[in-house]
Amino acid sequence: MVDDYTPQAGDARIRIEHYDLTLDYKVSTNRLSATVVLRGRATEATPGFGLDLVGLRASKVTVAGDPRASFAQTDRKLKVRLGAPLAAGEAFEVTVVYAGAPRPRRTRWGTIGWEELEDGLLVASQPTGAPTWFPCNDLPSDKATYRLEIATDAAYTVVAGDLSSCVTRGGKRVWVFEREVPTAPYLVTLQIGRYTHESRPLGRVRGDLYYPKPMSARVASDFAPLERMMGVFEDAFGPYPFDDYSVVVTADDLEIPLEAQAMAVFGSNHIDGVGGLQRLIAHELAHQWFGNSVGVARWRDIWLNEGFACYAEWIWSERSGGPSAHAKALGHHASLTEPPQDIRIGDPGPALMFDDRVYKRGALALHALRLTVGDAAFFGTLREWTARYRGVTATTADFVALAEEVSGHRLQTLFAEWLEDLRLPRLPASTLTDAAVPPTAAIETLRQQRG
Repeated sequence: MVDDYTPQAGDARIRIEHYDLTLDYKVSTNRLSATVVLRGRATEATPGFGLDLVGLRASKVTVAGDPRASFAQTDRKLKVRLGAPLAAGEAFEVTVVYAGAPRPRRTRWGTIGWEELEDGLLVASQPTGAPTWFPCNDLPSDKATYRLEIATDAAYTVVAGDLSSCVTRGGKRVWVFEREVPTAPYLVTLQIGRYTHESRPLGRVRGDLYYPKPMSARVASDFAPLERMMGVFEDAFGPYPFDDYSVVVTADDLEIPLEAQAMAVFGSNHIDGVGGLQRLIAHELAHQWFGNSVGVARWRDIWLNEGFACYAEWIWSERSGGPSAHAKALGHHASLTEPPQDIRIGDPGPALMFDDRVYKRGALALHALRLTVGDAAFFGTLREWTARYRGVTATTADFVALAEEVSGHRLQTLFAEWLEDLRLPRLPASTLTDAAVPPTAAIETLRQQRG
């Protein structure tokens, strides 16, 4: 169904299974010419469907096997009319040729999507920015695989996923990327800039850093803990869900860091060379488990992304010699007694879905769960969550049910207090110490106790 937080986005009558994008982009003029082939299925019998596209003009739309298909375009939608209706479950393939000068769209959450930099571009689409550069079914629940071919000026480096080839052709460099893990449209990204590339193993995961050469020393210092951080999070959350992890640092300042599928983007203002913003690096890495692999089925459950990533910051602090997660929780709990208590974390409404209280109270809800069920059941729940819902989407109800299943506790009241009540609850009594037991060790102890 269409998401009630973004009711004009997406079409519930279809599901897209694969996007094949061919893009030709000139950086100096911000001119894009593109073709996309979408393969999907109808979820119900329908005479047509809509694709989201904003600020770009489609010149041709064809549907395979349907010469009578036609289309019309509005400022938000590409409406495809079929010559013969699709039956429920029937497959279709549609090709769209389009072009224009992409630009970000203005939303209640700020300007999002395609953004020109001083010398390059980035794409930051959460929640509805993907249509600024390709026609899509823009729902967080509609995950698909992707192939992206991008031709652009040879002086630039392109980052858009798992690179499968790069060749120079006619003065341009043509990059081909594959994204074989199902990905929500808002998490598909494109980064272009004059970047130095550095490969860095992150345990078993391939790591890639892209950054302006003058920032080499700062980047080396700030991302030195990344391999250890990956290990800490794999211990806490389970195996990293992708084959690679890319980090892009832009020459421009950015308001906030940005997560994408198997990637994070930081502005030059986020990299100080002394690790002062290490929590941001932890936050964006954690999103690969929470938000990108396990996706939200609907935007009202955004705390499953942001509360979990915020709590990961506290876990990293706890495991890297900083304040414990419990100390962090106590501090943030005290600070949250000051703002108005007028938000339901489990359904904050579209205007407040990115409110900082969703992040901090969401993390506190997880800490309350940890205090209630103990480390073994808590981390066992997180690891089972990332395993059971890997590559798909889930809801708050799914998480509550799983936490009850793993812990053996009845938790409806706990989650109702933390996610549905406006009033900030008290934290449960703590038996945690600053020297927390590594998650896998705690889980093994629980298994032995249960025989």
